[in-house]
Amino acid sequence: MKKLFKISGVFTYTLALFLNAFTDLGHKIIIQNTIFKVYDGSEQVMLTAIVNALMLLPFILLFTPSGYLSDRYPKNIIMKYSALFAIFITLGITLCYYMGWFEMAFGLTFLLGLQAALYSPAKYGYIKELVGVKLLTPANGVVQATTTVAILGGIIFYTVLFEMNVKPTFVDEADILKMIAPLGWLLVLGSIIEYLLTCKLENRMLQESRLKFDIKKYLNGYYLKKNLVTMTRKRGIIESVVALSVFWSLSQVVLAIFGAYAKESLHVSNTIYVQGAMSLAGFGIILGSYLAAVLSKYYINLGMIPFAGFGLSLMVLLLPFSSSFTQVIALFMLFGIFAGLFIVPLNAYIQEISPRAHLGTILAGNNFIQNIFMFFFLALTTFFAYFSMDVEILFYIMFFVGLLMALFMLKRHLVMFLWFVFEVVLNLRHKYKFVGVENIPHNGAILFLGNHISWIDWMIMQFPIQRRVSFMMERSIYNWRFFNKLFRLGNAIPLSIKASKDAFLEARKRVADGECVVIFPEGEITHTGEMGEFYRGFELIAGKSEGVIIPYYIGGMWGSVLSRSKKRFKSDGSFFKRHVTIIYGQPMPLTSKANEIKDVLHALKEKYETK
Repeated sequence: MKKLFKISGVFTYTLALFLNAFTDLGHKIIIQNTIFKVYDGSEQVMLTAIVNALMLLPFILLFTPSGYLSDRYPKNIIMKYSALFAIFITLGITLCYYMGWFEMAFGLTFLLGLQAALYSPAKYGYIKELVGVKLLTPANGVVQATTTVAILGGIIFYTVLFEMNVKPTFVDEADILKMIAPLGWLLVLGSIIEYLLTCKLENRMLQESRLKFDIKKYLNGYYLKKNLVTMTRKRGIIESVVALSVFWSLSQVVLAIFGAYAKESLHVSNTIYVQGAMSLAGFGIILGSYLAAVLSKYYINLGMIPFAGFGLSLMVLLLPFSSSFTQVIALFMLFGIFAGLFIVPLNAYIQEISPRAHLGTILAGNNFIQNIFMFFFLALTTFFAYFSMDVEILFYIMFFVGLLMALFMLKRHLVMFLWFVFEVVLNLRHKYKFVGVENIPHNGAILFLGNHISWIDWMIMQFPIQRRVSFMMERSIYNWRFFNKLFRLGNAIPLSIKASKDAFLEARKRVADGECVVIFPEGEITHTGEMGEFYRGFELIAGKSEGVIIPYYIGGMWGSVLSRSKKRFKSDGSFFKRHVTIIYGQPMPLTSKANEIKDVLHALKEKYETK
């Protein structure tokens, strides 16, 4: 985070995003609270769904233009003029408040949505231009946390002021708007400050675009088809977009029906309590976004996505079973934590694998698909409300939708999910320090060679490495009944004394294919804590392959229950956690000999012992 905010423009950009979300949310909350005060039951649910739909529809209609503008022009300029547009919209909204024009104020929500639809691809595309690829996950965590804080702030701030200004003597919507009319000037002020901040953002566009916009191709759907094809070229992009779409859709439904549920089942009529409970999901998102950034310190950790998906689904299932408002608060908080763990890695992953030239189009397409999903789900909510059906059923429907999404993400990212679970569990007992991670190439074949100190060396040495590695292991262990499928899933290479040649030939093939392979030259876990003899079998792997050897040393595991030490002791006197250090050395030629590797490992050991 310190590195992130040292980059020029990050703070200004973050503050501009805060005000953008704060202002947009402010008007929406005022309209929703007005509906809450005047209407009940199905009418309340239906009107709440419609006001949400008015914010979504522009993202569908402006998919192509917003993507084109973001790819064609500097993204800071798009943000600047979108913020200027917001000033005029909020002035119109303020006029509606003073005149008591509820229908007009309701309709202007659509214009705010138009402004947001143009703003969104530019603001998310600007992240990659501003911070680069390495800091994408923490940057997305900050953006998500900032947006969430703005939403929370907007909900609490405008709801409290709304309740303070609305008198019990109101007759209809017009009376309420006149009572809260001064709040409109706060919306105007926020838009003005946002505009001034966007004026300070620099142009980070690396290359001027020559894209042209043909209105005929837009109207006949040519651009729509072309842009959708662009999005589907990479499987990871479209899968991530659909997962995000499902999440935001079920979230919209839950938020749309919770007001009526709280009023009817929990007998809560104060908007501060209702909006406050839902806003706790935002606090959870902040915490979840921070955790996502921590868990993605070295690369975008996709393993947390299915885990978070199951957590989200469970929270939705438990909501209608809540018998007290305290339980509801806890569930919304947990829902937010899982949400942060879900959306941050997905957004970062989309930005990482999207080509720069098409990033605006892909991000606009992300909005397009998400909002089609949300529009459909809100239509479903409106259908339930129109026919006065039990909205509690919607909670169960959303649970099954979320569960299906989580199962799909589990199937897609099963290996990364298992590694995520291993890492979380082992971090409960160990505190890991990884040194020299920058020495590991991002591409090409790698043969990892290191000391063998414990039963989990093969696992912990992989934690900071994005690429999955194959490791050579004893065949008798490989064939363990309950673990064999897991070892197969991890592409382990079984080795036995009688068939060692086959194992090394398989390792050689994988290296030739540009993969990563881990071998323990000692052949077994040490019984003394010291490095033993290095066998030369790995020297057969090189052949004519191109690649490097990365030597590594694991320190701090000797004396743990997972080592072969007869005496159990703490490595550094830490009562709660064992401190473990993994040092990765400089790349070495693939043709390096056993004695050369051992010399380097002894040097890494000295570095560890003198740290």
